[in-house]
Formats: sequence, C-alpha cells, structure tokens
Amino acid sequence: MTSFLAGLGTSLSLIAAIGAQNAFVLKQGLLRRHVLACCLFCATSDMVLITAGVFGMSAAGVHLPWLAGAMRWGGVVFLLFYGARSFRAALRGGEALRPEGQGAGLAATLTTLAALTWLNPHVYLDTVVLLGAISAQWPDRVAFAIGASAASFLFFLSLGFGARFLAPYFARPRAWQWLEAGVGCVMWGIALRLIAG
Repeated sequence: MTSFLAGLGTSLSLIAAIGAQNAFVLKQGLLRRHVLACCLFCATSDMVLITAGVFGMSAAGVHLPWLAGAMRWGGVVFLLFYGARSFRAALRGGEALRPEGQGAGLAATLTTLAALTWLNPHVYLDTVVLLGAISAQWPDRVAFAIGASAASFLFFLSLGFGARFLAPYFARPRAWQWLEAGVGCVMWGIALRLIAG
C-alpha cells in the first residue's frame, strides 16, 4: 500500500501542472465534446509510458540517440502551430461556449490530442524517466506503477468532467478569449522551453 500511495502522490504532483495536454482536455471539458474519450486517451497513454519507465524501458534513449532530438523539434513545430491557432481564435473573438455547436469530430480531436501527448518530450521526462527512477526506491514496483497510473486516470477524469462547473463563466465571449489566449501562452511557453533545451 505504501508503494501504491507513493506512486499515486508522485504522479499527481507531476501531472497537476498545467500543460498543453491538460489545457486541451480542459477545453474539451468546457465544450462537453468527447470528454470521456479524451480523458481515457490521456490516462491510457500515461499508463503505457509509466509502465515503460517503471520496468526499465527508459534505456531506449541510449540505444536510439536521435529519438530525443526528433521528439523535441517535432514537439516545437506542433506546439507553435497549435499556439498560433489559439491566439488567432482569441484575437478573432466573438466566440462563447455553445457546447452543442462547437468542436471537431472524434477522430480530429484524438489526432490533436495524440500529437499533444506523444510529441511532448516533457511527458517522457515525467512518466518514463522521473517516475521510472523514483519507482526504484520503493519495494513494490508493480504497486507503484498501479498507483501512478491510477493518479493519471483520477486527474484527467476530474479535469475533463470537472470543467463543466466552469461552463457558466465561459458562456461569456470575453472569458473564452482569455482561455484561448492562455492556451496559446502555455503552448508557446512549452515550445520556447524546448527550443532553449
């Protein structure tokens, strides 16, 4: 149980910080579009990466030295593009939360989310490298991995479905512009950190 709680707490502390993936899930939750699919996609992706890290796959970077650079620059390009889209939406304005009429289809939504998840080097640092290294300090690595994965499911389901409580606020066009601008800042901020190394 101690290892499970350690995995749960450590994972929650790493994923709670707002990032590109979290901002996207929050937006989908506000729109009430594909929320369960988005939450399950993010949590399942984390579970795969956590499992890889806890059970020793973090050595992949040693055998594929080009992988880190490719992920880094692919992530930069995608984050700059997605951030520009958010800034454009913020400047255009006039949008308000109308859940029934907004949002892309499921395939397009999951494709965007896949890019935000799998092209983000920070997700590998948090899940594969950090959680993998921390898990070695605990006696039951299986329980640690289960706890860390449970934290991801708990976090994303809470974020996605908890966003609906903010919906009345985002019915106002100005609030939606601020959200889009905030998402753009998060995307570009992460891209700049990646460029800086």
